Amino acid sequence: MTYQSPAKVNLFLHIISKRDDGYHNLQTIFQLLDYCDELNFDIRNDGKINRTQGNENIPLEKDLIIQSALKLKQLAPSNYGVDVGVIKKIPSGGGLGGGSSNAATTLIALNKLWDINLPKTKLIELGKELGADVPVFIDGRSSWAEGTGEILSPLSLPRYFYLVVSIKKQISTQEIFRHKALTMSALQRKMSDFSLVSNPHNDCLDAAIDLESEIKDALVHLNSTKKHIDEARMTGTGSCVFVTFENEIDALNAKDELPSKWFGFVAKAIDTSPLHNWDVAKW
Repeated sequence: MTYQSPAKVNLFLHIISKRDDGYHNLQTIFQLLDYCDELNFDIRNDGKINRTQGNENIPLEKDLIIQSALKLKQLAPSNYGVDVGVIKKIPSGGGLGGGSSNAATTLIALNKLWDINLPKTKLIELGKELGADVPVFIDGRSSWAEGTGEILSPLSLPRYFYLVVSIKKQISTQEIFRHKALTMSALQRKMSDFSLVSNPHNDCLDAAIDLESEIKDALVHLNSTKKHIDEARMTGTGSCVFVTFENEIDALNAKDELPSKWFGFVAKAIDTSPLHNWDVAKW
């Protein structure tokens, strides 16, 4: 079976407070994109979990795909195993949620393929243990999020096109949250759509720029592109940045003007992930 595993951008990211457990309370909008990794699953009957393709630069014990499979295997018959491979398109370590999306995809796929059949609420509980962004990918809908990112309110957002740019450098999320330049925002009272946000800012931006100054260069470049709407922004804790267009051709033209040292792609906003309806998430 092959499953699509989508990327996301944060349309804003406000850090509200630090929690006693070391995590941070936040408010954000997760916008899902039609730009996906592909995960391939071949079921085994010898209990083994093997990675057959992709993520070669990640140690097995740190690969969220393998961690997800091992976590779910605790609830499966002992002879159930899997060969899993990933064809990566989403840049790693850039704030696009690729690892979290892959973890969610693995939980959803093996929940079905191993006949465990946990409800979505239980999978979300397991996903929270793997990473703060995993729940939104299990839920499979663009959402307004609070808490650590697990309190989700689905949104219907404009079908904009996003030019997403990677400066080909990774930033540690832990380092961002320890950084002296991390800012915090006042709590927004409510969210019904993105136009109501009074402060569409990413509180991690200053810290990320201090760690990788090239992020600022990429933002300046994107703000110089023609026919974009809104200011260029950084997604998650960085280092990827993006800018918004109403028309795909304008986004593609801007992509053609990117400096060759960066990687860029154009993606369309989607309200629901290919994983949202589990019965049609595979082919």
